[in-house]
Amino acid sequence: MTLVAIVMGTLAAGIGSVWLAAALSFGALGRYTQHMLSLAAGALMATAFMHLLPEAFESQAGARDLFLVLLVGLVFFFLLDKAELWHHGHEHHHHAGGDHGHAHPHDHSTHAHDHHADAPQPRMAGAWAVLAGDSVHCFGDGVLIASAFMADMRLGAIASLAVLAHEVPHHMGDLVVLRAGTANRRAALIKVSLAGAVTAIGGLTGYWLVDQLQDYLPFFLVVASSSFIYVALADLIPQLQKRLSARETTAQIAWLLAGIALVTLVSGLAHAH
Repeated sequence: MTLVAIVMGTLAAGIGSVWLAAALSFGALGRYTQHMLSLAAGALMATAFMHLLPEAFESQAGARDLFLVLLVGLVFFFLLDKAELWHHGHEHHHHAGGDHGHAHPHDHSTHAHDHHADAPQPRMAGAWAVLAGDSVHCFGDGVLIASAFMADMRLGAIASLAVLAHEVPHHMGDLVVLRAGTANRRAALIKVSLAGAVTAIGGLTGYWLVDQLQDYLPFFLVVASSSFIYVALADLIPQLQKRLSARETTAQIAWLLAGIALVTLVSGLAHAH
C-alpha cells in the first residue's frame, strides 16, 4: 500500500506540476514571454538559494564538500553547453534566418552568433542543462516524498502537495526556456514531463534504498541547484539585459521579485508542515 501511495504521490507531484505549469504558461500568461523570463529567473534562483541549498546545508554533509559539488556542477553545465554549441553550431551555420531576439531565453548560439542571425534552431544549445538539472532535482524530490510516506501516509500526502506547489513556478520557467526559438509546445511539454516523471523513479529508489540514499541526498540537491543557478545567470538574466524604458525595467524587476517571492512562499509553507 505504501509503495502504491509513493508511486501515485510522485507522479502527481512530478507530472501534475508540469501540466499545471503548462496550463498557466500556455494560457493566460503565454503572451507575456518577457515577463515569464523574469519570473523564471527569479523562480530558478529562489529554488536553488532558498529551498535546495539550505536543505543540503542543514544535513550532516560538510560545507566544503557541498561547495565543491556546487562549483563542479556549475563548471559541468558550462562545459555541457559548450559541447552542444560546438556540436550544433556548425550544423546551423549555413542557415540564414531572422534573429528572434527575446524569444531565445536558453540559447547560447544566439549569444555566440547574434550578429550573424543564423541560429533558427537554437533551443538545443542549452535545453539539456535545464533538463539534466530538472531530472536530478525530481529524483531528489521523489526520494523525499518516499521518505515522508514511509514515515507517515499523511505526511507523504502533504509532501507530495508541497512538491507539486513549489515545482509549478519552476516548471513554468523550464517551459519558457525550452520553448525558446520554437513554436512546438508539445515537444517542450513532453520533455519537461519526462523530467518530472523521474520523480517516480526517485520515489521507487527511495522506497528500496531510503537509508543508503539519505547520505547522498544533500549532494543531489546541490547538483540540481548548480543547474538552476547556471541557467538563471548564464541564460535567462543575459536575455533581460536590454535597453528598456523605465516602465519596462520596473516591470522586469517586479516579475523577477515575484518569481523569488512565489518560490520562497511555497517553500516556507512546505517547511511549515
